[in-house]
Amino acid sequence: MLKKDRKKIIEKSKSLGWVLEPDAKALMKLQGLDIPDFILTNSFDTADLFLKDCDGPVVAKAVSKKILHKTEHNAVVTGINSSDHLKIEMTRLQKLDGCENILVEQMVQGLEIIIGAKNDFQFGPVIVFGLGGTSVEIYNDTAIRMAPIKAGDVVSMVKSLKAEKIIKGYRGKPGVNMKILTRLMINFSNWVMEFENDIESVDLNPVICTMDRCIIADARIMLQRLGPQAQ
Repeated sequence: MLKKDRKKIIEKSKSLGWVLEPDAKALMKLQGLDIPDFILTNSFDTADLFLKDCDGPVVAKAVSKKILHKTEHNAVVTGINSSDHLKIEMTRLQKLDGCENILVEQMVQGLEIIIGAKNDFQFGPVIVFGLGGTSVEIYNDTAIRMAPIKAGDVVSMVKSLKAEKIIKGYRGKPGVNMKILTRLMINFSNWVMEFENDIESVDLNPVICTMDRCIIADARIMLQRLGPQAQ
């Protein structure tokens, strides 16, 4: 049943060419991966109740089939602590091009990493791992392995990074729970192999990691193109 549900999400997204974030996160959750608590709504009252139930700030994002890269359109707002701030931002986000819904989710804190996949035309699916957020573009510190990966691959990927000490814990700062990270990456790798004929690339960035959890805060899935363009 889970496989059928996952395939249904992929199929309905193919005409768009990519998977909307709420659906991408649903796919990850169906695979057993950790995502933040969130709601999808256009109602301020519903979003405000969610904010008040959260232990800390929330993030609000516009969900639009016309907006793939949200940061380029100022379609993501972090650190929303008050009802007034939430209402102002929801009103603004709803005016963005093609906005259908607002995703409001619990904001989590921790080390930002990136876990991704690319469907290489020569080697097939490969898994990418490194520091996440804007750091991935600044430091270009990533490791790549062919899928499917095993526990030993995760260890070697971490060791190959300049940021190894940051990931493992440095100068009193807590690192990432390697057991949880390893389980996440292997599970993600298995999902990539299952859907290798459907996907072009996947970016889980950032994945927020602590000593207790690794939470997928953002997910983007690009699909194989249909029709003549794919030839």
